[in-house]
Amino acid sequence: MGQGRQDKVATSLAGAVSEEISASLAPVDAELERRYPGDPGTRQPVHTVYVPGDVFAADTVRSWGDRALAALDQHAPDAESFAAVLGLPDELAEPVHARVRAKLEREPIEDLRVDFEDGYGNRPDAEEDEAAARAARLIAEAYEDRTAAPCMGIRMKCMEAPVRARGIRTLDIFLTGLMGAGGLPGGLVLTLPKVTYAEQVTAMARLLDAFEKTHGLEPGRIGFEIQIETSQSILAADGTATVARMIQAAEGRATGLHYGTFDYSACLGVSAAHQASDHPAADHAKAVMQVAAAGTGVRVCDGSTNVLPIGPTEKVHAAWRLHYGLTRRALARAYYQGWDMHPGHIPTRYAAVFAFYREGFEQAAARLARYANRTGGDVMDEPATAKALSGYLLRGLDCGALDIGEVARLTGLTRADLESFAVPRRGDLTASA
Repeated sequence: MGQGRQDKVATSLAGAVSEEISASLAPVDAELERRYPGDPGTRQPVHTVYVPGDVFAADTVRSWGDRALAALDQHAPDAESFAAVLGLPDELAEPVHARVRAKLEREPIEDLRVDFEDGYGNRPDAEEDEAAARAARLIAEAYEDRTAAPCMGIRMKCMEAPVRARGIRTLDIFLTGLMGAGGLPGGLVLTLPKVTYAEQVTAMARLLDAFEKTHGLEPGRIGFEIQIETSQSILAADGTATVARMIQAAEGRATGLHYGTFDYSACLGVSAAHQASDHPAADHAKAVMQVAAAGTGVRVCDGSTNVLPIGPTEKVHAAWRLHYGLTRRALARAYYQGWDMHPGHIPTRYAAVFAFYREGFEQAAARLARYANRTGGDVMDEPATAKALSGYLLRGLDCGALDIGEVARLTGLTRADLESFAVPRRGDLTASA
């Protein structure tokens, strides 16, 4: 009795009710799609290197790699000694060391910014004009001969009144130089520093819009990072989160929020000895940045340490341990990009990044494989978790911590499969939540 019997399905609401509700929420749907498009699915560099405009040269990328390799050879010449300095487990010592050396030989810098702000200072106009034009020429040549870092660009002066005209002119010279050399490279990155008000971000967006119109470029082609270095960029006078307003003020052009460790700390009155990326004030600022950026497609970049790995081996090892620990701490907090100030920081940047992805690789791969195959396990994952697992593996692949062969072997998935999980349609994430 009752076996195979189907219960009658009954409803109480007329179809018009659902249609009316959908119509009333249409503006919200559109707003949600506009403000929170999700991650763009493109590669995010693991670090940014700033080089003053007068120091930047055609061989800067290779020079940093060679100096980093020399530091390794002098202060940790083999896998065992490097692992001992950083506290790497035995099973990671050889693969991390080998991959770090290979990275330094192949791609030592992932994101290079030619600096015309603090690292450059105030110079005669003719001198900065020439340096900006030279930066454009060298970057265009680097992309042409395939010696460029994956991402390259400049940090201009800010939009505050005393330096505004100079910053705008430098940006114009640089972008015009790139256009004259064949067009804007795909890895172009720009930084707008010391932003205090959302209106300064709007001004930058309008400046880039004017440049695009002048050269017949696609609207929105040029994006930029917003550097968070002032207390006002986190909390406005009315108590609201200024950084959230800044993302919207960029009119879709914001690509990143870059935390400025020392300017921000000093702005809050933190004494010089305690200005660091793990200070509670830094954690608060980055947490606000992270929440404001979530879902918008804007990425968060951590700051730097000013403790340089130079001098005798004992001092280099101490600086390496500090930098390694700060980088691992940032990765655990989902700050997947940071700022490196010296070639000696690069070995520990990559060591921390590679260890982070390799030590969790097998577990992440197994969980994603179970999800993809709808098989059992001791953890029940949902689409949002599959997105995080895929993003983890893709970031590991992009930086060189993982190989596509080993990922495919453990997951049974192609890179295209991983990308489909990592950048799903909005409805895919909410369907089973």
